[in-house]
Amino acid sequence: MKILVLSDSHAGLSFMRRCIEVTQPDAIIHLGDYYRDGQAMAEEYPHIPLYQVPGNCDLNRGYLPDPEIQLIELGGVRLYMTHGHRHGVKMGLYALVRDARAASAQAVLFGHTHQALCKQEDDLWILNPGAGGSWGGSAGLLVTHLGKIQRCELIQAFDLKDC
Repeated sequence: MKILVLSDSHAGLSFMRRCIEVTQPDAIIHLGDYYRDGQAMAEEYPHIPLYQVPGNCDLNRGYLPDPEIQLIELGGVRLYMTHGHRHGVKMGLYALVRDARAASAQAVLFGHTHQALCKQEDDLWILNPGAGGSWGGSAGLLVTHLGKIQRCELIQAFDLKDC
């Protein structure tokens, strides 16, 4: 299963569309800022399931459509999803990783910092897709098979130009 992970789109939809067209994911995750961007992708690509959490900019608008933290299972893999502001990710990842491990997640997905990150610490994948807005853009891609993450990678805007 291919899972496209997006965050911090801030109304820059063109990069998100290009990622979807190129990667042809089985599912899309949007980690907030702006929640309505995720909804727009769900409407444009109704055949691809979309999961999302709101970000701090969504909350500032009084818009809280879904829980800020969600634990979901896709492709047999437990994913801990949050925007990251509640865990103070700009100051460090300790609280985020602690909570994801406590939830027995195989991967923790977050945004907020606009800095792309994909790494594995012991049995936990840590993925921040960066910012998918119109200023360049980055995204994450998880590939699962038989209940395990086979691959975690970052996608940059320049990776999509020649595709």
